[in-house]
Amino acid sequence: MNEPLIEKTSGWRGTRELWIQAAYGALLETGIDAVKVMPLAERMGLSRTSFYGHFSDRKDLLDALIQLWQSKNTGNLIRRTEAYAETITEAILNVFDLWLLPDLFDSRLEFAVRNWAHSDARLAAMLEEADIIRVEALQSMFERFGYDTVHASVRANTVYQTQIGYISMKKDGPSDPLAPRLERMRTYAEIFAGQPVTDAEAARFFARHPVNET
Repeated sequence: MNEPLIEKTSGWRGTRELWIQAAYGALLETGIDAVKVMPLAERMGLSRTSFYGHFSDRKDLLDALIQLWQSKNTGNLIRRTEAYAETITEAILNVFDLWLLPDLFDSRLEFAVRNWAHSDARLAAMLEEADIIRVEALQSMFERFGYDTVHASVRANTVYQTQIGYISMKKDGPSDPLAPRLERMRTYAEIFAGQPVTDAEAARFFARHPVNET
């Protein structure tokens, strides 16, 4: 039997954020079928009743997970496409920060949500909408640097579908060695942009993602 994840005091019902984090952990570890009130209550060392002090029902909790995914992954992707850059290659490297920093883009959550969407038609529609919004943000980024609509669209889809493919295949994840990933990203940026990354741009990118040699 799992030990409770938190220490409880008499009468304490936990917090909404702790319930969401417990649900998040269960979703990543086992899938959406594990996100149920009683197993989560046992996992947290709380009573089932305490759940209803923060959520109306299980759907309310699932909606909170979806909102977390939308805010973190879609919201941060849009913000990175709009980040300051002097060239398209620098802009692409800004986007690549997402694939290296889980605090910006949670690849494990993305994978779990995509699996969940196979059994939830409502979420599948939301995922399709998110894909469209993300690609449009990437396309706008390319257009900002002078690419025509057709080329911007194709390049945006290529950037996005390449990374989603990696996520679906569980490749180039946080557990993979960082140095070769970084070197590939410079080449990817050049391919996606159709022009080389300057040494100064590469240096700034690598400085944001130092390799721990120990």
